[in-house]
Amino acid sequence: MTAQDIAAVAAVASIVIGSFIGLVQWLVKHYLAELKPNGGGSMNDRLSRVESQIDQIYQILLQK
Repeated sequence: MTAQDIAAVAAVASIVIGSFIGLVQWLVKHYLAELKPNGGGSMNDRLSRVESQIDQIYQILLQK
């Protein structure tokens, strides 16, 4: 292999590794954003609503 071939392989490898790291960072950022309350659209907000509804149903069942 010539020096040019080695440089090309190193460039391609760094591009692939960099793309993978960028993809992982993007995924982590967006998944973590779902866990923060944002006024109704996040997973955390939806789970909070479901929990409150379950608590209300539980209270209704206890009254009967």
